[in-house]
Amino acid sequence: MEERGSFDGWPGKVAVIGAGTMGLGVAECFAAAGIEVRLTDATPETTRQAKERLVRRAMGHAEAGLLSAEAVGRAEAVETADDTPGASRDAGLVFEAVFEDLDLKHEILAACSKAAPPDAVIVSNTSSLPIDDLAEAVEGSERFLGVHWFNPPEWTPGVEVIPAAATDPEVVERVMRFLKDIGKRPAIVGDGPGFVANRIQNALFLEALRCVEEGLASPQEVDEVVRSCFGFRLPFFGPFQIADMAGLDVYVSVLETLKEGLGERFEIPNVLRDLVERGRTGTKSGAGFLEYSDEERERLLIERDRRYAALNELLERLPPVEAGRGGEGS
Repeated sequence: MEERGSFDGWPGKVAVIGAGTMGLGVAECFAAAGIEVRLTDATPETTRQAKERLVRRAMGHAEAGLLSAEAVGRAEAVETADDTPGASRDAGLVFEAVFEDLDLKHEILAACSKAAPPDAVIVSNTSSLPIDDLAEAVEGSERFLGVHWFNPPEWTPGVEVIPAAATDPEVVERVMRFLKDIGKRPAIVGDGPGFVANRIQNALFLEALRCVEEGLASPQEVDEVVRSCFGFRLPFFGPFQIADMAGLDVYVSVLETLKEGLGERFEIPNVLRDLVERGRTGTKSGAGFLEYSDEERERLLIERDRRYAALNELLERLPPVEAGRGGEGS
């Protein structure tokens, strides 16, 4: 983890409300970055236990070479509070990470937004709950937005940032800047079901599961295909740029075969068919979803090859990850 320290005076102190898997990981991430953190959980006793787990977790990461001794010291310096108002009272940022239950989140958001300073930013970490619904419980909803961190939060760089309808754009900019300062790669997304990451991730999972159900491959074989084929590209490129490099006309052809064999869920979207009919077939034509000059195309493809080769070399050096044994569905 890259350790950082200067944040233009904001947020000063961060209150982390809820010390489950995500809350504890986020608290460690903040502390390692040099931010003053105050942690609370459901009761004083569970808060004390959470602080102990936080320190053990940081020590384990240091033993694995992922954190410095100084970062462990910052985790040890994390403060605790007996309740939500006590944690929130002087925080510049309140990070709510309690269980995914709307009523519980409403209760906690109402309490922390009442206790926190009027200019404190309030965020709720959620993977699916509607942000506008959560905002109803917040005093001063213009300072509220949703965030979706990913497990493990210390090491996964992506964070979805989801403004509510009432969120002040300046608050969004401040949170985005802060997340970048601590080494994250945030993206602003809309308040739709599952946001973006879960929608795409679960679509992939359902198709993977269907492949197993239909007897095409075992879970282990599907995992290998995903890891070493199209998943191999994903650390560097998203689906639109991958499609551009492969050729949108190729995608249309493949989707026609999939639709014929598997039905309407592989219907070719109008936007894709329209691009191909207009000759925008990707990098080879100079335009697809994105546009490319000859120089940009050549540079992109060479850089793609360089990165893929480097990743392949890294994977060859790393020991294999121990896989589970075949079980249900294999």
